[in-house]
Amino acid sequence: MRYVRPVPATESVPPPTPGADPRPVPGQDPRVQWGLSLAVVGVGALTIRPMGLGGQGLAVAVLFVLNAAALLARALPEHRVPPRLALAWLTLGIAAAAALIGVSDSGTSYLFAYFIAGHIGYRLDTRRALVLAAACSLLCAAVLHFHLGPGDPELPWLLGLTTGVPVVVGILNRTQRRAVRSALSAAEAGERAARAEARTAVLTERGRIARDVHDVLAHSLAGINMQLELADALLDTGDLAKAREATTKAHGLVKESLKQAQWTVHALREDALPLLESLTAMAESAGHHDAVTVTGTVREPATRVTQGLLRIAQEALTNAARHAPGGRVGVGLTFTAESITLRVRNRPATRAVTPGAGSGMGLIGMRERVALLGGSVTAGPVTEGQDQGGWQVEAVIPG
Repeated sequence: MRYVRPVPATESVPPPTPGADPRPVPGQDPRVQWGLSLAVVGVGALTIRPMGLGGQGLAVAVLFVLNAAALLARALPEHRVPPRLALAWLTLGIAAAAALIGVSDSGTSYLFAYFIAGHIGYRLDTRRALVLAAACSLLCAAVLHFHLGPGDPELPWLLGLTTGVPVVVGILNRTQRRAVRSALSAAEAGERAARAEARTAVLTERGRIARDVHDVLAHSLAGINMQLELADALLDTGDLAKAREATTKAHGLVKESLKQAQWTVHALREDALPLLESLTAMAESAGHHDAVTVTGTVREPATRVTQGLLRIAQEALTNAARHAPGGRVGVGLTFTAESITLRVRNRPATRAVTPGAGSGMGLIGMRERVALLGGSVTAGPVTEGQDQGGWQVEAVIPG
C-alpha cells in the first residue's frame, strides 16, 4: 500500500531524524502499545506478592508503581522526550525492574524487565541500547544468582540473563520505522517535485497559448481597427468611395483572421499534425500554390517541433501578406540528420502596402518559440538573387 501525505508546495520535508519526527508511521497503532502495557501492569497487580502497606509489601508496592510508570511511559511521543531524558528514564526502569525481581516472592515481576528492554532497543540508538540491555541482563541475573533480596526461589538466574534479549526486537522495529519514514519523506519529496514540474509545464503552456493568441489576433485586430478608424474618418469627410474601400479591406482582414484562427486551433491540439502536408495546405490557403520545396529525407518530428514550425510559418506568411502583398512567397524545408530548417522568403510587394507599423511581437514570439525547442531563428532583408529586396525568415530546430 502506498502512503502519501498531502504536502503544500512551500512545506519542506524534514530528514528522518531518530526521535524527532512526530508523524505517525503506518502499521504502528499506539493503542496496541497501551493495551500491552496495561495488560502487563494488570497481570503484575494480580500476581506479584507480597504487596501491602508495610515492610516488604510496601517495598514491593512502591517498586511495582515505579515499574508501571516506566512501562506506561513507552507511549510518550518520541519528539516530546529528549534522548538524555529517555536514557535516564530507561536506566531507572531497568534498576526498578531488577529490584522488583529481587524483592517480590512470586508473580510476573520479570515481565517488566522484558518489556522495558524491548523498548530500549526501539527508543535508543543501537550502541546505547545494546549496552543498557546487557546491563539489564547482568543485573537481573545477579539479583537471582546471589539472592539479593527475598526473591522468588523458583526463578533461575538464567532467566535474568534473557531479560535483555527483547532489545533485538526493539532495534528491528526501530530500523523498520526509520525505513518507513524515509520512504514517506521520499514519496513526499517526489510528489512536490512532480507538482513543481506540472506547474512549470502549465506556465510553459500558458506562454505558448499567449504567443498563439498574439500571432492570430494582435496583427489582424490592429489592422481591422486601423481600417475601421480610417473608414470612420472618411465618412466624416463624405468620401464614401474611400470609406467603402477601407471597410472592404477590413472585411478581408477578418477573413484572413478566420483562416489563421483555424490553424491556431490545429496547433493547440495535442494530436500530431503531418508537417509537410500542413505546411503545404497553409501556404495554399494564403494563395501561394506550389510554394513549398523539400530538401533531404522527409520525416515526422516530435509534436512540439511540428507545432513550433507551423506557427513560425504562419507568422512569416502573415507578415508577407501584410508587408509584401502580391509578392511571390517560397517556403523551404530542409531535413538533415541533426535538424530541420524552415525558410520562408518573399519577394518585394507588387501592390500597394497598407500603412501601419507592426507591434514587433511577431518576431519576438518566433524567437521565444524556437528557444524553447533549442533552436535559432534569423530574420532580415534579402540582399541578393532574384528575391532581392524581399524578406526572409529562417528557423533551425534540432530534431
